[in-house]
Amino acid sequence: MKYKTYVPLTATPFWQNKKYKEQLPQNPRLANYIRCFWGSEQPYLQKEKDADVSIVVPDTCVDIIYHIDYTENTITGGFCGINDTSFLAYDCAGNGHLVSVFAIRFFAWNAYVFSEDSMKDTINGSYDVQTRFHRLDIMLRQQLFEKRSLEERGRAVEEILLGRLSKIRQNNIISSATEQIILQKGTQSVTELAKECFVSGRQLERLFHEYIGITPKKLCSLVRYQYLWSEIITNPEFRVLDAVCKYGYTDQSHLMREFKRYHAMDIQTAKRHAYQHVGRNVENIQDFSEQS
Repeated sequence: MKYKTYVPLTATPFWQNKKYKEQLPQNPRLANYIRCFWGSEQPYLQKEKDADVSIVVPDTCVDIIYHIDYTENTITGGFCGINDTSFLAYDCAGNGHLVSVFAIRFFAWNAYVFSEDSMKDTINGSYDVQTRFHRLDIMLRQQLFEKRSLEERGRAVEEILLGRLSKIRQNNIISSATEQIILQKGTQSVTELAKECFVSGRQLERLFHEYIGITPKKLCSLVRYQYLWSEIITNPEFRVLDAVCKYGYTDQSHLMREFKRYHAMDIQTAKRHAYQHVGRNVENIQDFSEQS
């Protein structure tokens, strides 16, 4: 299944600058695995006054993130597991250093195919990338000093990932279950989901912990939140009461409480925060709307 109708969004989906830009994978074979590549377009000189603090909301993705410091001649790589809560991210580059960032944002349910280890207990965690992606990490690091632009790195990394696809084995139950969750926009119960996949609820829970790092119920809740957030951002006629029915919330209070739990702010504040960063990328609103 190609997740064309599911485009998980960040808290600031229209924001781009020299430090952060998103690039979609060009090869359609990677569309099931990669939400996007992201990072700095080119190396830049880090200045203290330019240090950023940004809010990260649960986007049902996991990230491999590399910080390249040309001044120190170092590369540090981290793996961020799936989140079910928002948090603040701080710019960690050294002042006065020439640096760049490159990252791969995987759909959380398919990152395991490139890993040598389980995703168990990775929720809300950050780890050395080598602990779960040792082989991939070795191949990626070889490209990061040689290729400096986001576009060049994206092309090189796509070739590496495509090469790995022939060596992976996917779990059919995970594939089937996540496809159903996306199709039902996170509104399906775990009992119904297990029945669709011809497994017990307990077995489904065990597989989700092993391959994704969270429970099926939690993933359903996060997918539902992401569909809600996308509609808030893209639908000028958005109404909370309509969304309550559409996404199966108990009532208006339930929807607003759950949104705030994941987003750390209420709907109107979240929308204002997102639109503060529209700038020259206002055309992206139409792009997201067409995909929703």
